Amino acid sequence: MATRRKKTKKSKLLGRRHFGGGNCKNRRGSGNRGGRGNAGRCKHKNSWVTVYAPGYFGKHGFIRPGKENARLPVMHLFDIDRKALLGKLEKKGDKFLFSFDGKILATGKVGNPLSITALAWSKNVEKKLKEKGGEISQLRVQKETKGNVVMADGAKVVGAKAG
Repeated sequence: MATRRKKTKKSKLLGRRHFGGGNCKNRRGSGNRGGRGNAGRCKHKNSWVTVYAPGYFGKHGFIRPGKENARLPVMHLFDIDRKALLGKLEKKGDKFLFSFDGKILATGKVGNPLSITALAWSKNVEKKLKEKGGEISQLRVQKETKGNVVMADGAKVVGAKAG
């Protein structure tokens, strides 16, 4: 015996006057559905927005791709001096050696003579180091490709300029 197929909605509604669309006037234009697309989201479709798209309104910002990587890592002078005080830095002669592939900022006081090698530094770093008998020098750069610097030890710094 053959199995009986389930009747589809289309086959049920064929030949009927409105085919499940309600009044015949409901099919005209886009007025029956409240406008096309996102029309009325501030007005008559606001309750739909609050339920299904709660983040629709307001500013949400924009982060430029790759901008985060373009910044150099930063280190402050007081952090380096503190490492010297705690004995975490190698000492050569009377100076503590510190190497950093980023930018050194002149925040804080320097109590020890430091010998620093870095990619970049602020103006006041040189003044503060010279007062205590320290020095700062450029970190050796191997090559530069499209804004990225590859260090002599193989480390890659994005957004730096070879100096």
